[in-house]
Amino acid sequence: MRLLRSKNMDKLIAVLMITPSVILIAIFVYGFIGQTAYSSMTDWQGLALNAPKNFVGLANYKQLFTGLLESRFRQGLVNTFFFTIFFMMICLVVGLLLAILLDQEIKYEGVFRTIFLYPMALSFIVTGTVWRWLLNPKGGINRLPTLFGLKPLPFKWITSREQIWQFNWQNLPVIFAILISAALLLLALSYWRKGRRRPFFVAGGLGIALLVWTLLGGAAQIKILPSPEKHGFNLALIGIILAAAWQMIGYTMAMYLAGLRSVPHELREAAVIDGASAYQTYRHIILPILSPITLSAMIVLGHISLKIFDLIFVMSGPDNATTDVPGILMFVTSFRGNQFAKGAAIAMVMFFLVAVVVVPYLVTSLRSEVEL
Repeated sequence: MRLLRSKNMDKLIAVLMITPSVILIAIFVYGFIGQTAYSSMTDWQGLALNAPKNFVGLANYKQLFTGLLESRFRQGLVNTFFFTIFFMMICLVVGLLLAILLDQEIKYEGVFRTIFLYPMALSFIVTGTVWRWLLNPKGGINRLPTLFGLKPLPFKWITSREQIWQFNWQNLPVIFAILISAALLLLALSYWRKGRRRPFFVAGGLGIALLVWTLLGGAAQIKILPSPEKHGFNLALIGIILAAAWQMIGYTMAMYLAGLRSVPHELREAAVIDGASAYQTYRHIILPILSPITLSAMIVLGHISLKIFDLIFVMSGPDNATTDVPGILMFVTSFRGNQFAKGAAIAMVMFFLVAVVVVPYLVTSLRSEVEL
């Protein structure tokens, strides 16, 4: 009886201890998210207490994705996509290579590890300031060849206006339909390998039906803009990607190095005895073991890239549309244009993008913990 009372008292104390934090989070996190979501569906135009808030539904979102005057927002989404892809790829590949090199028990390993980790200790404000000097078209890196009597480099870096890999925003329904079809077919293939026949036929049938509908021109009939609108990869983003990767490569290196140090030496020795080369050992043994670390690094890097603001603000300013991202446009729209409803809509788009990256990871982590 005393033991039962003690357990109940412990539970009561635990609940009382976490209740203030739960209340504060509910108000100042989820409450404000809900307020922003509501504001995004109004025509709110100012911070004044008597500023009207008339409910307009999803009109702001429709305007952002299909309005003729909102091409800057759409280019910001495209910039975010390319920035995320290249930023993550550079950080993961270079971070893994540096971790493998440090794992060879080289001399002065601690010194090199500190050097590689140091940029992570800086803020994006400092990083942006330094790299803005380095990427000045009339100085910095472009002037290095002059030290050897050569002509300066012609790269425009963050001032470039050139685009590559352009596509028409009107073709977005077709692109999405093909991607969804591919995802459904891959899901069906995974069900087939697991022997789950019914989900296989459902996912495979939906994927094939959507693909056939797209090939027959069904998706092309969806017109989201009255006229063609070209978007692509702005070369001005190259310098920003390099600056961001320079700061975060040390983070991925540290994660991979910790993972490499946790691999049992018996596995490496067994691979050598079986005649596996160094490449085969890493390809078939070590890298699969490091896959959870890769997933964690991708989630963190993806979260950083989707809400990037300060680095781009410092390097190219808020008025450089070629390097624009939703975070910059949200700031300009809300606090310069006093269009707070539209700024809230941009903020909610960023929120959903981050949720798409983070929520599946959290669900997978919780499921693995329950299984354990």
